[in-house]
Amino acid sequence: MHMNITVLSGGMGGAKFLQGLLHGLSSGALAPATGPETRVTVVANTADDIWVHGLKVCPDLDTVMYTLGDGIDPGRGWGRRDETWSAKAELAAYGVEPTWFGLGDRDIATHLVRTQLIEAGYPLSAITRRLCDRWLTPGYGDRLRLLPMTDDRVETHVAIADDSAPSGKRVIHFQEYWVRLRAEVPADALAFVGLDTSTPAPGVVEAVRDADLVILPPSNPVVSVGTILGVPGIRDALQARTGPVVGVSPIVGDHHIRGMAEQMLTSIGVEVSAAGVAGHFGARSTGGILDGWLVDTCDSVLVERVEALGIRCAAVPLMMTDNDATAAMARAALELVG
Repeated sequence: MHMNITVLSGGMGGAKFLQGLLHGLSSGALAPATGPETRVTVVANTADDIWVHGLKVCPDLDTVMYTLGDGIDPGRGWGRRDETWSAKAELAAYGVEPTWFGLGDRDIATHLVRTQLIEAGYPLSAITRRLCDRWLTPGYGDRLRLLPMTDDRVETHVAIADDSAPSGKRVIHFQEYWVRLRAEVPADALAFVGLDTSTPAPGVVEAVRDADLVILPPSNPVVSVGTILGVPGIRDALQARTGPVVGVSPIVGDHHIRGMAEQMLTSIGVEVSAAGVAGHFGARSTGGILDGWLVDTCDSVLVERVEALGIRCAAVPLMMTDNDATAAMARAALELVG
């Protein structure tokens, strides 16, 4: 059976889910619901993007690209395998900030190419296609497509307490909050700069509107999936779809597995639980975006609560321990929405 599947992805969690989904497609683990001609489009968050040392860095796009292209550092879950750090050391020796954001020598090549093409006038979507010619086309051909959520500059900023500031608060880039502060201080508020005036990148609305199935993987619901939904036109396309939308909870047993979903949900006043995130997204039947929602088996007590929202729900193992386990999650998502 031929299907078109669209996945709205953040970085590490989304990339790992995609790895298992594609493994399931190639191994036949998702048959008979899907067949060898199934196509996957990934719409990736770009609100984590940052300019560092004059280079345009797109962490989530690159994490998906490197992971699926077998170039990711498996231990860190980001950056290049077998990386070296000579340029970072030299920049630090010159006293050039930021010293807390490290660009590996191999990784710098990607950012150099991207930045040169931006300066030549190419949009991020066209540049991403160019980069994917190296990383994705050899393994997947035209079966897999990676799109940025927008070609426009969008950045997430975080307000944190700072007694030395006149207002008692300081606003920093999301990457400083995550990398330098390790999300260890409360996030008082979030600001998505440029998001409300951005437009979807070419192909994004069509990929969301026309896919047979849209999946929300276990990415951060606020600063990954949430920012994709914040691009004007994308949420409307989800709500106008005829096909189903199913999500996978990033919260298991009231905690995130990796990342900072707990901090981000708390900052916007959403309950940190699988049911809380489902309620945050809402049912499509009542103006939200979800038709189905997977929770972990340890959260099976929440199934009835989620279904009371008008969202089909099932409890299955959500630990992405290997590609087979993740493929089983993807199969459960397909089965949940028929």
